[in-house]
Amino acid sequence: MSWSRAELDEAFAHYQRSVNRCVELGDWNGFADLFTQDATYAEHAFGNFEGREAIRAWVTRTMSAFPGSRMTQFPANWYVIDEERGWVICEIDNPMEDPGDGSAHAAANITILHYAGDNLWSREEDAYNPLNFLATAKNWCRAAEAAGTLPDDARKWLVRMGEKPTG
Repeated sequence: MSWSRAELDEAFAHYQRSVNRCVELGDWNGFADLFTQDATYAEHAFGNFEGREAIRAWVTRTMSAFPGSRMTQFPANWYVIDEERGWVICEIDNPMEDPGDGSAHAAANITILHYAGDNLWSREEDAYNPLNFLATAKNWCRAAEAAGTLPDDARKWLVRMGEKPTG
């Protein structure tokens, strides 16, 4: 099945608005609701999730814990639409909140979305280098620690990653 460029463009805009709303509310259930009941989510560091409820369980857990809980937005740096396949392919930035010193910390991923109609997606795949995200989060922790703002959840995460906070 194929969709018009206008429908795919609006569906992606709806996706982005929904993600922004999840960030604003601190509630990621709305993200899971963007997918069909039988959707697949391919996440290169965490594995594949089959079905909306598996996506919901993963995303609500992941985005409520460090470092996801400190990411402030997920803007698309660019995107392309493949009308024939019903795909939207984009680069999503993952900036973290200011650690207290004004520095910026972010890592990007490539997202491939397969459209299913009615503002729902049947598949998402996020491709990225997990080491880039690890380095970004560690650098954020170091900056927050130096600024005296390192939260407990980030401190615990840093220890789990084999690093010892200095403070």
